Amino acid sequence: MSERLPQIVEYRREARNWLESNLDKKEHHAPRPTITGNGDISETKLAAQRALQRKLFDAGYAGISWPAEFGGQGLPKTYERAFAAEARGFVLPNFGVAGRTTFGVCAMTMLAHASPGFLKRHIPRILAGERLFAQFFSDPEAGSDLAGVRTQAVRDGDRWILNGSKIWSSGAYYADYGMCLARTDWDAPKHRGLTWFAVPIAADGVTVRRIRQINGDAEFCQEFFDDVVLGDEDVIGEVDEGWAVARTMLLFERGGGATETVARGTGDARVLAPDLVDLAATADRLGDPAVQQAIVRRHIDDIARRGLDRRIASVVSADPVRGSAFASYGKLASGTFDPIRANTALEIAEGAATTWPVDSDTGRPPRVALDFLDSRFMAIAGGTNEMQRNSIGERVLGLPREPSFDTERPFREVIRSARNWSGKVG
Repeated sequence: MSERLPQIVEYRREARNWLESNLDKKEHHAPRPTITGNGDISETKLAAQRALQRKLFDAGYAGISWPAEFGGQGLPKTYERAFAAEARGFVLPNFGVAGRTTFGVCAMTMLAHASPGFLKRHIPRILAGERLFAQFFSDPEAGSDLAGVRTQAVRDGDRWILNGSKIWSSGAYYADYGMCLARTDWDAPKHRGLTWFAVPIAADGVTVRRIRQINGDAEFCQEFFDDVVLGDEDVIGEVDEGWAVARTMLLFERGGGATETVARGTGDARVLAPDLVDLAATADRLGDPAVQQAIVRRHIDDIARRGLDRRIASVVSADPVRGSAFASYGKLASGTFDPIRANTALEIAEGAATTWPVDSDTGRPPRVALDFLDSRFMAIAGGTNEMQRNSIGERVLGLPREPSFDTERPFREVIRSARNWSGKVG
């Protein structure tokens, strides 16, 4: 460690003192968030979170390991982990799903691919809480084929004109920008004619519509672009080389860039799934042998998932190129085990999970019911379980790729063939 760096013990002490003087402590029994969803983010709540993020930024505790030339502190990740450990008991900024997308996915992808000029314009504002990014990734017609997007950006002199639509953009209704994948060359094969853009959501021609979900939230959005004007300064990465950027984004989206576990339960393997134990106690079922067995099984799952998360993080850290494929294991684990865990909680809670007073504080179902409704989210969002298995088979295990007729053909021709395809073979 360089002598110019503060000693980690001293750094932790200073961080602890700052936290105690500037942030509120968490309530001891604060509710655990559901798998997805955070309710509506009002303008008042958003302004409060921006102010809190700004306080962290001004004190030097935002972007601790991010490059100093772009507003971060440029310190090793050990300092970031040290601050996170000290801050665990304090109320930190919470921008909901758009915050997780901004800091965990979009900004990380930008740092890997965007130009220095782009980073200087956006990253400091992200760290200061002034700029939130949503992902404008999936097209309504593309489905799981992320390279099949038809939203297009056409060069017009020194500007780009964006037209099309995106869907399933979490938190876009209160974000400031969208990180948008668009087709810029229809005569190239579908993976080689794509470009990423930063699209201001307040720009002329951008319309955002919210989509109501089964859990009552409306965090998903669909966007419509009608002659939206963008410039070269809005391009992220190289023109027509957006698939390389997309692969990096998928790595972070699937958890491959995580430095610590996000599995359910507690980080201490000796503590038996506390949320399920509390639930069983509330339902007066702690003495039920079947409930005890179910809790232990889910506790074992939690331990295995945390171990998998740590293993993926270490592989990616050691070899980001090779390790990116391993992120699919973490995504598949979530898509597989979230429904199992949610079903176990529902079985423990029984009727208490499916009925609740209409005059309750939030008017929303209890956490157990919401987790059940949300439990299939990770099996679909960011690539289905089936897509993760394909990725693991091909990129990790080296199995042959599935036959594809459109990989090397010009995308314009692929679209024309799809319109005329009869379904007949031979």
